[in-house]
Amino acid sequence: MKLTKNFSKSEFECSCGCEMPNHVLDNVYELAQQLQIVRDYVGMPITINSGYRCEYYNDEIGKASKKSQHKKGKAADIVISDVNPHWTYQLLEEMIKEKRIRQGGLGKYDTFTHYDIRSKKVRW
Repeated sequence: MKLTKNFSKSEFECSCGCEMPNHVLDNVYELAQQLQIVRDYVGMPITINSGYRCEYYNDEIGKASKKSQHKKGKAADIVISDVNPHWTYQLLEEMIKEKRIRQGGLGKYDTFTHYDIRSKKVRW
C-alpha cells in the first residue's frame, strides 16, 4: 500500500511481522507525509530502519523507551542515502524551525536519525 509518492506501508511495518492496527496506520500515514516533504527537499532516498513497533517487539529491543513513539506509529529511525546522520539531524531541525515539517522528537545516533511527530519538542 502506497502512503506517499516514495513511501509504502511495508517500510513502516513492525519487524516481528504482526498486523499494524488501523489507529497506528493513521499515525504512520501522517508520519510518511512529513518524511515525503523531507525526501522531496533533499532529492535523495530515505530508508526507514525502524517504524512501527508493537509492544512486544519494542520490549524485545530492550533499550527502547516505554514511552516510545514507535509503538504509536509516530516515529521512524531514518537514513538519508550517503548522508551523515548528524547532518540529517541538523536538516530536520532546520526544517522544523522553518515550519516545513511538524515539530516533535529528534534523536541523534551514530548510524541513524530518529524523527517523530509527537505534539511537543523533545531532543536527544
